[in-house]
Amino acid sequence: MADRTTTGRAGTCRCFLRFSGRLIGLLAAALLVACASLTGTPDTVRGTGDLGVVIERAAGRVQVVETSGMTRLATVDGLGDLSHASVVFSRDGRFAYVFGRDGGLSRVDLLQGRITHRVMQAGNSIGGAISQDGKVVAAQNYAPGGIRLIDATTLEPLADIPAIGSDGRRSKVVGLADLPGRRLAASLFESGEIWIIDIADPRHPQVTRLPAGREPYDGLVTPDGRWYLAGLFGEDGLALVDLWQSPPRSRKVMSGYGRGTAPLPVYKMPHLRGWAMAQGLAWLPAVGRHEVLIADPAHGWQEAGRVELAGQPVFVMARPDGRQVWVNFAFPHNDTVQVIDTATREVVRTLRPCRGVLHMEFTPKGESVWLSCRDDNRVEIYDTATFDRLATLPADNPSGIFFTVRAQRFGM
Repeated sequence: MADRTTTGRAGTCRCFLRFSGRLIGLLAAALLVACASLTGTPDTVRGTGDLGVVIERAAGRVQVVETSGMTRLATVDGLGDLSHASVVFSRDGRFAYVFGRDGGLSRVDLLQGRITHRVMQAGNSIGGAISQDGKVVAAQNYAPGGIRLIDATTLEPLADIPAIGSDGRRSKVVGLADLPGRRLAASLFESGEIWIIDIADPRHPQVTRLPAGREPYDGLVTPDGRWYLAGLFGEDGLALVDLWQSPPRSRKVMSGYGRGTAPLPVYKMPHLRGWAMAQGLAWLPAVGRHEVLIADPAHGWQEAGRVELAGQPVFVMARPDGRQVWVNFAFPHNDTVQVIDTATREVVRTLRPCRGVLHMEFTPKGESVWLSCRDDNRVEIYDTATFDRLATLPADNPSGIFFTVRAQRFGM
């Protein structure tokens, strides 16, 4: 009897274990289905490496797109005034931080196609940056004028840095970029200063102030994180900071590049953030001129050449391999895109893809380029080798195009 009782209990245990195993398997399968419902079926679970967003400026929304198939995956509404919107990405490329002109900051989950957090952090904002470690989002503001440091996960405020220059005036902040060593760089338009900001303790940032020149309008950091360069709207030239120098100092380069000729009216400010580093040289838009300037970092950032263009350049962007530089233009030439061969320094192709070309973005390895066509309500995609049109996507007054590959680069 004892043996039969023991055997019965063992059989009961085995049955219970089999039942438990089946239950755990069912629960695991249900969990996989739930997770897959957020990112696709188990056969179409998606990574983030080929994702991006297209700003639909008039509608206050973004399209989530993928570059491999050149398709739209989702639209996300409720992002406020996107008339001068900018985007940075989390380290893993899953979240897009969208800075609206109205001071709104939204955290968008690209895989779920929804807003996870949204705050109104200022009255007038034109972009921002994300720290080297991905933990702090920084917004650059026109009104009230300053920099806000914000927790990247919760969007809770960490610190407010008023942009009050040495002259006592509050300035608009432009050219905000992330730097190595958990630092930021920014330019103050009215005060003519460059600030280097240590955010190792983001609740107590430390600011180093440097002179820049008259009216710095935008800034950039080179891909290696060494140089910060601010364009000057109030004078011919640029302000340069060597970030490897301790303490950092600023100096003028390319001074007087327009000497002897009258500048043209400026219909749209050039954007240094959309800039080109190719063949070891910097390719920069010239304010008020139909030219791209070439500067040589290896020889003191001296002028190394110029390329004449069809109009006033706005974005001057290098294909990832550096062989080509693509340029779009301010009104009245904003229906035109020109391609420069960096080996010959000549324009090798002039395209007229649409009206109102506002922005360009290369795929991660540069086989194609996406162009936003604001006035024709579409995005055009071109092959960068053949210059053939590959695809067209409808979009409502598109402006900025941003791909997640930016998450792995400084100053983007």
